[in-house]
Amino acid sequence: MNQSKHIGLGFVSFLIFLFLLGPLVIISVASFEPSTVLQFPPSGFSLEWYANIFAVSAFMDTFKLSMLVSLLGNLCALLLGIPAAYALSRYEFPGKALLNVLFVSPILIPGTVLGFTFLRYLIVAYQLPLEVALFVGHTILMLPFIIRVIASSMATFDFSIEEAAMSLGASRFGAFFKVILPNIKSGIIAAVLIAFLESFNNVDISVFLTGPGLSTLPIQMLTYVEHYFDPTVAAISVMLMALTAILMFAIERLVGLSYFTKR
Repeated sequence: MNQSKHIGLGFVSFLIFLFLLGPLVIISVASFEPSTVLQFPPSGFSLEWYANIFAVSAFMDTFKLSMLVSLLGNLCALLLGIPAAYALSRYEFPGKALLNVLFVSPILIPGTVLGFTFLRYLIVAYQLPLEVALFVGHTILMLPFIIRVIASSMATFDFSIEEAAMSLGASRFGAFFKVILPNIKSGIIAAVLIAFLESFNNVDISVFLTGPGLSTLPIQMLTYVEHYFDPTVAAISVMLMALTAILMFAIERLVGLSYFTKR
């Protein structure tokens, strides 16, 4: 009876993995199709469409913009998120629970709702340029991931070490930079990587904050498939999947995925 349960559980697990990974495998294989029409199984093997990624200037331009927005927004979110995570982990104060909910709200609110809100206020009401609005929107998007991961790192930190450093003559800022930051650097790196992935691959918010002459790579991919059905987008998808896998492996090596279930 127990053996049959194990077999049934294994079969269900196999179906789940097939459902999750099957489309990725199909896209990966189809990206090597030599003809001008995306199909599976492919009729041959060719790297032509991977080379075509670098030949299409729109992909390269939007890739640079996506990298710039993700990196600058990440830096801004980091400058805001580290002090916020420190305050939430170190002190007890009125309204702490409300602040926790406020900082997590960009994750809880559907992306389309959040994107429309940014469009309504950042662009329509405050008349911000698209570049600035896109930067602000992605910074707000990344902030909860920065705070969440860094706060999880600080949850295991013994703040008596900070007090000991201060009792030996270090200032509060000196103790923070010389004692706390070095001990949570792996959590900071993991937070940066996760926030970068969330920003770089974002579609639902970016679609409201882009327009003619300004687009991110995921939005450009959507625009491309509206006019062409060649395997170029499949090739880009494979490269993005490889990038995501590399970064997730780095995160696992740095802090372990269990960090995201601690709090």
